[in-house]
Amino acid sequence: MLNCYYLGKHKQAILVHICFQKNHNFKDDLDEFESLVCSAGVSILNIVTGSRNTPNAKYFVGEGKANEIAEKVKNNAASIVIFNHSLSPAQERNLELLFECSVIDRTGLILSIFAQRARTNEGKLQVELAQLSHQSTRLVRGWKHLERQKGGIGLLSGPGETQLETDRRLLRKRINTILLRIKKLENRREQGRLTRASIPTVLLVGYTNAGKSTLFNYLTKASVETADKLFTTLDTKIKNINIKTVGNIVLADTVGFIRDLPHHLVASFQATLKEIRQATLLLHVVDASDNCINIKISSVEKVLAEINANLISKLLVMNKIDKLNNFTPRIDRNEFNNPVSVWLSAQSGHGISLLLKALEECLVGDITSYHLCLPPRAGRLLSYFYQLNAIEKYWIETDGSVRLIIRLPKNKWFRLCKQEVELLEYIV
Repeated sequence: MLNCYYLGKHKQAILVHICFQKNHNFKDDLDEFESLVCSAGVSILNIVTGSRNTPNAKYFVGEGKANEIAEKVKNNAASIVIFNHSLSPAQERNLELLFECSVIDRTGLILSIFAQRARTNEGKLQVELAQLSHQSTRLVRGWKHLERQKGGIGLLSGPGETQLETDRRLLRKRINTILLRIKKLENRREQGRLTRASIPTVLLVGYTNAGKSTLFNYLTKASVETADKLFTTLDTKIKNINIKTVGNIVLADTVGFIRDLPHHLVASFQATLKEIRQATLLLHVVDASDNCINIKISSVEKVLAEINANLISKLLVMNKIDKLNNFTPRIDRNEFNNPVSVWLSAQSGHGISLLLKALEECLVGDITSYHLCLPPRAGRLLSYFYQLNAIEKYWIETDGSVRLIIRLPKNKWFRLCKQEVELLEYIV
């Protein structure tokens, strides 16, 4: 099932990109679309563009444009037509009947890339879950040629379960199986998070192909795959690094975001989303040489808001300054002299020292020590702090109470206080 959206190099495609109303970024959107198709390993035969006020209910494009695309498909012997938009199942079915070849939309294209790039078991399960969720509304296309199966006895026989209903039931069963397996992996990941809860977690987030993996490799001396392609990284990578005055921190590289990312696709990557929501600090990596820099920053901020991670502290990392003319690394600060952005090149390493300095400033103020006095009945909390590896010092009083000094990032402390309301009573 994992390869149901695999395109591959043997596919030759006609691309369709329609401008709705006034789109000032038409060319940039088209360039990104071509990059997505190339990342999927598909050969581009022809590109059809056009403009409309609203999508057509039957073909998404107008009937004249649809016939034009059908003619290009025939003349170029194309095997697939790819739309840079979201299509309804009915529109995909109608277009396939007209074109006499496969048709996929933007979501299907992204899923194809994900299917090719998933490496870990967890990543493959998350991709398959996203594929099945997308495929569930499109099953009818695969069985439109079949008659209903019959069921019953003798003359009282009536219509039985159709092949379509059978497939839907099997698909739901497979989705439930995947969800159970992902849940087990999430529990294992949660145990790992508990063991490092007292250590600040810094996550690299940003638009796809902004240079997150290159920066991750430079900071951790790792060898995560990097390429000038969209969605090179799909599986979350985690490493420890040491920062002066802060100590060890956890650095994680995550899958890149993209505009118009479907909600069900975002929801399928719960492991990545949980890592983001649990982070101490987000490093929002941006391609400083990109013409659509503000739009892409807004796209990332929108996704972060959708997953309830928009309130986590962020530091902008303006990457790829080596592509700018005569631009030197620097730190931008706000009115309180706190760092808000760092300009650097992860490829050459220029400005990395400034990033480490900014990280140090952001994290030193974020990690705080708390002095608690736990009564004998609060043994469960004491055990929990041991699990978090957060205890710096403790001693037992004559009345059996335990005094301890713990060290935690502020956001994790506040999260713990919400879970354990009585904890506030024990602060000395």
